[in-house]
Amino acid sequence: MRILITGANGQLGSEIKRIASGYPGHRFFFADVDELDITQYSQVAEFLEKHKIETVINCAAYTAVDKAEEEEQHAEIINGKAPGILAYAVKERGGKLIHVSTDYVFNGKTYIPYKEEDTPNPETAYGRTKLAGEERIRKQNADAFIVRTAWLYSEYGKNFVKTMIRLGHEKNEIGVISDQVGSPTYALNLAEAVLKLTGKIARGTTIYHYSDEGVCSWYDLAVEIMNYKGFACKVKALETHQYPTPAKRPPYSVLNKSKIKNDLATDIPHWRTSLLKCLENL
Repeated sequence: MRILITGANGQLGSEIKRIASGYPGHRFFFADVDELDITQYSQVAEFLEKHKIETVINCAAYTAVDKAEEEEQHAEIINGKAPGILAYAVKERGGKLIHVSTDYVFNGKTYIPYKEEDTPNPETAYGRTKLAGEERIRKQNADAFIVRTAWLYSEYGKNFVKTMIRLGHEKNEIGVISDQVGSPTYALNLAEAVLKLTGKIARGTTIYHYSDEGVCSWYDLAVEIMNYKGFACKVKALETHQYPTPAKRPPYSVLNKSKIKNDLATDIPHWRTSLLKCLENL
């Protein structure tokens, strides 16, 4: 199979690149914005034709959640428009799209893990634009898998785990939100799940939820990191109102993963096991 990875320099794209050699039956093409502008149909169609791409894994996204509140139109082009372009181009070739979305399509005001069929209700510009991307894929009636994930981290790029390590070196005390809960997701685990989906036949658009198992708060995650690294930095629990941000974070971001576990016949690691693996690599 000939597979294009967009957003190849991000966390997920970098993890796919790291494990691609373990899939010798596939030929991978890695492209970021410098190599391919996915907001331009002509460029996408030309690339897919030139390299005879059969599957596109779209890891590209505008992920600056707070900045998106001021730049929603720009975020919409990348998160909303581009997925529709990819879906149309893939459909024209008779191929398949795997698109990565987010827990932010929900408002986080429930306390039952979100299932794929639950009605989205985003309260941020980021969430609205990501939902728009999902809707454009469905409107194209392309063969596609949409994979919603949450709290992504890895050895690559900027993320919460790496920020905590930096602060642990620099600070004696930090405050971290304790009343927002979710499931930290190691991008390496998500990469493996996404690559398993390349071998699954898509008929129309199917949505999956994927995050690591278990639930914690940002505070719990920070404490775990500081303890593992042996930092003397004290972590103080904060409530959301004590740390206001332009974008309103979902207080509850837990995703139900039963569907993807059943369809891929796979187990998902606990977030703590995955975190320690990442910290060891770092």
